Amino acid sequence: MYLPSSLSRIVLGAALAAGAHAAWAQQQLVPAQSEVQFTARQMGVPLDGHFKKFSAQVAFDPTKLATSKITFTVDTGSATLGSRETDAELPKPVWFNVPKFPQAQFESSAIKALGAGKFEVAGKLTIKGNAQNVAIPVTLTQSGATTTATGTLPIKRLAFKIGENEWADTSMVADDVQVKFKLALTGVGKL
Repeated sequence: MYLPSSLSRIVLGAALAAGAHAAWAQQQLVPAQSEVQFTARQMGVPLDGHFKKFSAQVAFDPTKLATSKITFTVDTGSATLGSRETDAELPKPVWFNVPKFPQAQFESSAIKALGAGKFEVAGKLTIKGNAQNVAIPVTLTQSGATTTATGTLPIKRLAFKIGENEWADTSMVADDVQVKFKLALTGVGKL
């Protein structure tokens, strides 16, 4: 059986990938054009999964980064690796413990411009009640009225207690998980 070692880390990567220029109500996530994926390794074999439900609140102004804010929330119960058997394991206490921790969240604390549409979004990622400070590299591109934020966040699943007890053995499921996100936003001013 394949197990979700890095699903919750994906949540944080997606959380910080939002860029916009107006107020919270004016900047909206376009779920149909957005995705949060993750890749874990079980016995050396890559396992690709994604989260089906997530949301973002964005107040981003590239000229006022000090007051810009991003909050990204992922429903941990929406994690899937594409197998009914594995997906039935993910909500259990040893993995995401969905009944007790139904959501993972990223909340930004600082956004730094790196030039050429690239930003570093620092903040707190909380999964399964465990909080870690992270810095996420985010690239923003614009096409028409849509701004797309993309990035990859490497996380350590054990720092968030994802895969406990016998699943803490990193020879079975690697500790490293790559969370990739693509978030499409409307209402973002010109970069």
